[in-house]
Amino acid sequence: MHITKAHYTFRDRLADFIAKWGGSWEFISLLAVCIGIWVIVNIYAYFQRWDPYPFIFLNLVLALVTVFQAPVILMSQNRQSDIDRLRAEHDFIVNKKTEEEVRELKAQLDRIEKKLGATGKRPK
Repeated sequence: MHITKAHYTFRDRLADFIAKWGGSWEFISLLAVCIGIWVIVNIYAYFQRWDPYPFIFLNLVLALVTVFQAPVILMSQNRQSDIDRLRAEHDFIVNKKTEEEVRELKAQLDRIEKKLGATGKRPK
């Protein structure tokens, strides 16, 4: 039940990378810089404005980024929730075994205490 990244497929690792990168300040900063450059170039370009105001093509590009990025992030989150569920199940099993061992130890201590009480020998 041990989960490692070695069990991930290429697509799993790619989804995790995109989710991690897409949720970072570096991505947001890079996106802001790219949008700023896009807008400035298209406002001040004298020739070949490929996307004049109101930047319809920019909106399309950003929508496409969202369309592809959102499901990939959801896939990564689903895999992470599966991993968390498996860990919780593992923790539950370990806790149950620990509880059984503690009960056995308590029973043994009770038996020892009864034997010591029956002989009248008590440690000081």
